[in-house]
Amino acid sequence: MNPHHLELFYHVALHRGISRAVRHIPYGIQQPAVSGQMLQLEQQLGAKLFARTPFALTPEGELLFAHVRPFFEKLPSLEARLRAGLAPQLRIGAAEPILRDHLPAVVREVRRAHPTLQLQLRSGYQPQFEAWLLQREIDLAITALEARPAIGLQHQSLTRLALVLLVPRRSPVRAAAELWRNRSPAEPLISPAATETIARNFQRGLARHRCTWAPAIIASSLETAAQFVAEGYGIGVSVAGAPVHRGVRELPLPDFPPVEIVALWLGQPAPAVAATLAALRTYASAHWGEQAATPGRPG
Repeated sequence: MNPHHLELFYHVALHRGISRAVRHIPYGIQQPAVSGQMLQLEQQLGAKLFARTPFALTPEGELLFAHVRPFFEKLPSLEARLRAGLAPQLRIGAAEPILRDHLPAVVREVRRAHPTLQLQLRSGYQPQFEAWLLQREIDLAITALEARPAIGLQHQSLTRLALVLLVPRRSPVRAAAELWRNRSPAEPLISPAATETIARNFQRGLARHRCTWAPAIIASSLETAAQFVAEGYGIGVSVAGAPVHRGVRELPLPDFPPVEIVALWLGQPAPAVAATLAALRTYASAHWGEQAATPGRPG
């Protein structure tokens, strides 16, 4: 197959028509030339690739587009990397709050040693991160530890975040122990989803007190939970050190299992990964409190 024909077909399929494609092809070419070359491609393949009016890809066209689209979509980033002299690349997976609230400061430190570092960021959870690491789709993950890491992965503990309850500032409740007396608190519970490590550890702690407390509101973020607590909708679950609304107070939960934040990677870390791990340790000590972090080791 003629690569130029494939490039033109990519634009035609992407923009849903020859006339629309001509307006987006990054070099000058007339509509009749595109039409003629599409006919040549169809004749070479012995298959009709798309209906002209109204535009619609045929099954053969869908199959071809699925194969050529990734190649042409990655060309701009490949060109940029080649022009930058194959700048180092770092693919990081982390929970959305870590990506948003903490990683920018870490990356800023790493870029002092690697100023041309290129980043790819993905959000998810520990099982996803482990699969992506083992498939070499990411280089490093930062995640709440839900279970022992998969065999073959290295991991480093960064911090352990204590669980807390959030109550309205004017609430008469002064200690969490007051809530366990009836085994089933009457106040509505505002909690992350049951799949979140915070929610799981909180429910484990409740079980130790032989207490049942089902969420009345599932919050998409700790900030959302704090806002609803401040508005008087109930009592929230959070972690110490999270942004706290001025209208709430924290109640410590010292006997509840904390949330452990770890870094995961595969094999010997590349220079950019090693630099990021060092920056993470520094950041964790400064912002998440001191703890005895263990060196990276097989999971």
